Amino acid sequence: MKVFGIPLRFNPGGIFILMLFTSILGKTLIVELDSSGTLFQSLGIYIFSALLLFLSVFFHELGISLTAINEGVKVKAINFSFIGGDALLEKECSTAIGSLKIALAGPVSTFSWAMTLKLIETSSIGISPVLSKTLEIVYGLNILWLAVNLLPGFPFDGGAILKAIVWHFTGSQNTGLKVVNKTGRALSLIGIFLGAFLSFSGAGGIGLILLMLGWVGFAASRAQNQIMTLQKILLEINTEKVSKRRFKVFEEDNSLKILRKMRLSVKESSDSSEWILLCRDGRWVGYLNNQSVKDLPIKYWNDRCLGEFSKPINELPSINEDVPLWQAVLALERSPEKRLLVFNGAGLPSGTIDRIDLGNGVLKEIGLTMPIALTEAAR
Repeated sequence: MKVFGIPLRFNPGGIFILMLFTSILGKTLIVELDSSGTLFQSLGIYIFSALLLFLSVFFHELGISLTAINEGVKVKAINFSFIGGDALLEKECSTAIGSLKIALAGPVSTFSWAMTLKLIETSSIGISPVLSKTLEIVYGLNILWLAVNLLPGFPFDGGAILKAIVWHFTGSQNTGLKVVNKTGRALSLIGIFLGAFLSFSGAGGIGLILLMLGWVGFAASRAQNQIMTLQKILLEINTEKVSKRRFKVFEEDNSLKILRKMRLSVKESSDSSEWILLCRDGRWVGYLNNQSVKDLPIKYWNDRCLGEFSKPINELPSINEDVPLWQAVLALERSPEKRLLVFNGAGLPSGTIDRIDLGNGVLKEIGLTMPIALTEAAR
């Protein structure tokens, strides 16, 4: 379903975790309140517990989502997974203050929801033991999660808050990311070692929770480092470095039969592996689209010229070779051909670039090489 136009999505991990916590909470309530209750009463406790747990996660992510929308950032969905909820934003806010507002929205929403639970729980004392006890436990879980979520490291909101604060005072988003990465990694290692120590010391439950939190934080730190490396490559490497000369050049007065020499068939579609560019007296005048000639019988190919089927070269999606790769990424996403013609500084075609070229270029910058067979299969 959608709430305020925002899709809610559950993956199996999110459903499993909700069921697991509901089971633990439900059994605890049944034992503490009345283990002799009917099946119907027990089922009611489970459903009520599940609803409160779901709303706890939902209001947290909804607060983030509505604040993001108010800051001009589109929310693609609220996703419920094994680590809780995640508001999937289309992009990051462009200002430090806006990012800080979005980061604070989650904890503020959780605190508000917890206070609401506490107020209702206080009012229900003596009226319904089931309601009172359930609200008391869920209130405690929300306060515990609020404390954990304010840890200054990714993927917690505390990390996003710290990043936005450092960004605001230094004027550098990257500096904020580096500070959060270092603090988050340090906290993660502490959590892992402390969790392992407690697990071997007999406090298995708390130790396991600390191990899980440390592992999630450490994985998020590694992922953020990878993102920063990728961003640096996309900013500093130009399109020229990754483009390939994947086109053929013919004079426009050549007959169509020349296409057979490069193993092109009239049955091939317009997305063949190479573009055909046409020249006249050394000047680029157009390109050939196979779709234009595929219905022409082969017997006429000796009598017809390539130029008769030429289209203006400026109709091809293109990009300059001196622009950074991140601009090529955006241009490729907009291109119906999923490929771009690359022009050099003199305004002449120097190559082409597609997603595979771009991906290979990035991989080479981080020291990885794709096998040629896999590259061609991907293309």
